[in-house]
Amino acid sequence: MVSAVIAIALTVYVVITNSAPVLADPALAQPGPTRLIVLGMLLCSIGVYFLGRSNALSPERMLDVGLAYEVFLAFMGGVALQYFAAELRMPVWGVSEIAIVILVFAILVPNTPGRVLLAALVAATMDPIGDLIYGLRGGETPTLVQMVGAYYANYLAAGIALVTAHVLTSLAQEVGEARELGSYRLTERLGRGGMGEVWRADHRMLARPAAIKLIRPDMLISVGDDRETLVRRFEREAQATALLRSPHTIDVFDFGVTPEGSLYYVMELLDGLDMQTLVERYGPIQPARSAYLLAQVCDSLLEAHENGLVHRDIKPANIYVCRYGIEADFVKVLDFGLVGRRPDLAADTRLTMGDCPGGTPAFMAPEQILGQTLDGRTDIYALGCLAYWLLTGGCVFSGGTPLDALVKHAREIPEPPSARSELAIPAELDQLVLACLEKDPDRRPPNAGVLRSRLDECVPHGGWTAAEARAWWDLHRPTTAKEPPAAASPAVQPAPVAT
Repeated sequence: MVSAVIAIALTVYVVITNSAPVLADPALAQPGPTRLIVLGMLLCSIGVYFLGRSNALSPERMLDVGLAYEVFLAFMGGVALQYFAAELRMPVWGVSEIAIVILVFAILVPNTPGRVLLAALVAATMDPIGDLIYGLRGGETPTLVQMVGAYYANYLAAGIALVTAHVLTSLAQEVGEARELGSYRLTERLGRGGMGEVWRADHRMLARPAAIKLIRPDMLISVGDDRETLVRRFEREAQATALLRSPHTIDVFDFGVTPEGSLYYVMELLDGLDMQTLVERYGPIQPARSAYLLAQVCDSLLEAHENGLVHRDIKPANIYVCRYGIEADFVKVLDFGLVGRRPDLAADTRLTMGDCPGGTPAFMAPEQILGQTLDGRTDIYALGCLAYWLLTGGCVFSGGTPLDALVKHAREIPEPPSARSELAIPAELDQLVLACLEKDPDRRPPNAGVLRSRLDECVPHGGWTAAEARAWWDLHRPTTAKEPPAAASPAVQPAPVAT
């Protein structure tokens, strides 16, 4: 931001000093050497701006570049002023713009107090250096007393910069302490979505990183619920989720409520990518691999349904495909912290989101859209939408607005995936996906266990092996990057890679 503002200011300065009225008056014309110095400052400012935008350096190193940029501007500015003074044969004394530069950088380009003070002192000294250059060019060199009187403001600004850096560092430390949740310390924000944020966190005593999801309370409070009721419901659901033991369900380590009232739960940090990103980046997934991945989702949902939990928001962004130990293409189902219980088991414990039925429009079952009773077959419908996404790279229904998609899910009959995919999709898998997408829940597979068995029957035995999975990951994801579950999938450019 600082480099952009300075670049714009220098551009305006160059335009004005090279305008016709100025050039017509020799007394106002910009000397040649000064033009070169201003051009150098302009090019450097543009370079710093694009370096910052490129994210080529870490934030810490980029702030160090900012301090070097501050010194460079002060040096070039001081030399330019003295060149200009030498051409006019008059010294330039008085309060310098360098003092302003020092203060601006201290406030907007934070760093440790020691580094800020060092850069500020070097920058403040550029004016006396400029005076010496002016003297070498035959000008009148000011006395020490004159220099002190002229440039004390520079060193005063350096002192203020030190105080400012100390205050900002203290505030940053306080913010860091405020980012501690239980035994975990938030270290990096990984994603932000409509429900809240996901942070990378480190346990203060164990060498185990984790992902923490912060849920804004205003996104969960239903009509008539107070904060205490909401917290009790969240605790019950978090405890129920933590009891799930399927290896394909995200592990929940802890949960709680922040002093500000935000709900949070701590989960394992995964190395992989969600199905949304998987398809957007690598294209539709071949049927054998799709069935292999979907079967693992079924394992997770089968246990949840048997314990009376309905996920209600199965979608690509909530299904993570990852390396897990020595295994590849290992699936984890996320966001069980927002599930609801089947009404026949515990109707009063479902977390709701105001008057919204919950879920994502492109993956919602008709009964969910219409506010009817939900059970495990609601998730089966969403699994059909998920299978459609994997096989075709698109949603079952698309519309100009979310409402259009909801209406189509409630009323229209979908095309088979094979009609919208270049992949050779077996007829049995085509029919199974359409069965999951039946409007009437009674016509869908009755449970996730039955669906898994039918998935196994739809593809040849050994259609997607562990060796093939490892080979894919070695080719496309050769380095292990800790990519945790995100609140919202980042935008990526689709790549024409067949999988």
